[in-house]
Amino acid sequence: MGLFSFSFTLMHILLLLSVFQHTLAGSQPLCQDEERSALLQFRQSLTVVQCSFDDYPSAYPQVASWSQEEENSDCCLWDGIKCNEDTGHVIRLDLTSSCLHGSINSSSSLFQLVHLEWLVLSNNHFNFSEIPSEIKNLSRLTALSLSNSSFSGQIPAELLELSKLESLDLSFNNFHLKLQNPSLGNLADKLANLKVLHLGQVNIASTVPHALANLSSLFFLSLTDCLLQGEFPAEIFQLPKLAFLTLTYNHYLTGYLPEFQNSSVLVDLRLSHTRFLGKIPDSIENLESLDSLGIRGSSFSGKLPPSVRNLTKLNHLYLSGNDFSGELPASLGKLSSLKTLEIILCNFSGKVPDSLGNLTQLDSLTISETNFSEQNSYSLSWIPKLNQLTYLDLSGSKITGEILCLLSNLTEHTQINLAHNQLTGPIPFCFMNLNKLSTLYLHNNQLTGHIPVEVRKLNQLQILRLAENQLEGSVPNSIFELRNLQALDLSYNNLSGTVDLTMLLLNIN
Repeated sequence: MGLFSFSFTLMHILLLLSVFQHTLAGSQPLCQDEERSALLQFRQSLTVVQCSFDDYPSAYPQVASWSQEEENSDCCLWDGIKCNEDTGHVIRLDLTSSCLHGSINSSSSLFQLVHLEWLVLSNNHFNFSEIPSEIKNLSRLTALSLSNSSFSGQIPAELLELSKLESLDLSFNNFHLKLQNPSLGNLADKLANLKVLHLGQVNIASTVPHALANLSSLFFLSLTDCLLQGEFPAEIFQLPKLAFLTLTYNHYLTGYLPEFQNSSVLVDLRLSHTRFLGKIPDSIENLESLDSLGIRGSSFSGKLPPSVRNLTKLNHLYLSGNDFSGELPASLGKLSSLKTLEIILCNFSGKVPDSLGNLTQLDSLTISETNFSEQNSYSLSWIPKLNQLTYLDLSGSKITGEILCLLSNLTEHTQINLAHNQLTGPIPFCFMNLNKLSTLYLHNNQLTGHIPVEVRKLNQLQILRLAENQLEGSVPNSIFELRNLQALDLSYNNLSGTVDLTMLLLNIN
C-alpha cells in the first residue's frame, strides 16, 4: 500500500481531532521579549537551505519572516508561531517543511520556550541530532512532531515526562531513532493521554506491550516498519476510539484478527507484510466505518467471508499475497464505494465473479497471477461497466482469445497490463483511441499481425511493451512520433525491416 497514498500526516490527524484552532482571534498582546530573543537565537543556530519542492510542494522557509527590526518585532505575527491571546506567550511553533538544516543540542534556546503546547519540526534536517534531555523543559506540550527530520539515537527517558502529550510523531527518521531503553512499554505507561502515536521506522525491535491496550483515548496508532516481533496483543484492536491502526512491514510480527464488535470505529486497518495469519472472521462486517483494509503479503488463509459485503464504506481493499482458498465471493460486488481492489498471488479458485462489474466507482483493479480458472476474453464483458477505471492489471490471469474492443470504452485509462496471458489475434485498432494511456503492457502473449500505424494517437504513452508475441511486418515510423515515450520493448517477435536509429534517438526521451 506502500505506503499506500492514504497516509495521514500528524497535521491531518490533529485536524480530525479538532485539538487546536488554526486562526488567531482579533487583537492580542505583543510577544514576550525573552521568547522573541529565544526564537531568534534558535533561528541563528540553523541554516536555511534550498527547499526541495519535489518532496514537499508546500516547503517554505518560514523563519525568513523572523526579524529584529522594529516594524516586525512582534514574534506573535511571525510565520509558524501562535501566541496565547491573553499573555502573549508563544504556545505554538510549527516549522514544518521550513528548509532548516543544523543540529539541536542541549543548549538550544528552543528549550527556553517553556509555554509551548505544540511543537512541530517535521520535514527538516537536523543533522542526526539526538533528542536532548532538555525536551522535558517543555512540560506543557500536548503535541510533538519530529517526523522525517533526521534525528537519531535513543529516545530519551525525559521525553516520557511530557505527561500532557496527546500527539507524538517521531516517524520516518530512517531507523536512526531507537525506542529500546526506555521501551515502548515504558512510553505506554507514562504517556497515558495519547490520542496519536506515530513511530513509523523507529527501531523498537521488541514485542508489542499489552500496556498499549490501556491507552483508552488512542485514535491513531502507527508502528510501521519498527522491527516488531512476537504476537500482537489482540485487545489493542478493541480500543474504543481507535480509528487508524498501521502495523505494516514488521516481517516477524504475528497475530490474529479478533472477533470485532459492532462498536468498533476502525476506519483504516493496515497489516500488510506482517505474519498475521488465520481466517478473516465473519465479524469483519461489524467494521461499519472501515475505509481501507490492507493485508497484502501476510499469511491469512481460508475463505474470504461473504460478510465483507456489509463493509459499505470500504474504498480500498488489498488482498494480495495471502493463502486464501475457495471462490472469490460474488458479494464483493456489493461494495459500491470501492475504488481500489488488488488481488495478486492468491489461491482463489473458480472464475472471477461478474458481480465485480457493479463496482462502478473502481479507479484501480488488479487481478494478477492467481489460480482463477482459465477465462475467455468474452467472459470479461463486465469490465466496460467500470467507467471510472484508470488502472487495469489482468496480467497472468489465464485469459484466452482475442483482445476485444471492450476496453476501448474506458477512455479514462492511463495504465493497462494484459501481459502473460494467452491472448491471440491482432492488436485492436480501437485501443488507439485511448489517448490518456501512459502505460501499455501486452508482452508474453500470442498476438499476431502488424503494429498499428495509428499508435501515433497514443501521444501520452510513456511505456510500450509488446515483446514475446508473434507480431510481424516492419516497425511503423509513427511509433517514433510518441514524444513522451521512455521505454519501448519489441523484442522476440517476427518483425522485419530496418529501424531508423536517427529518428529513434531524436524523438524518444
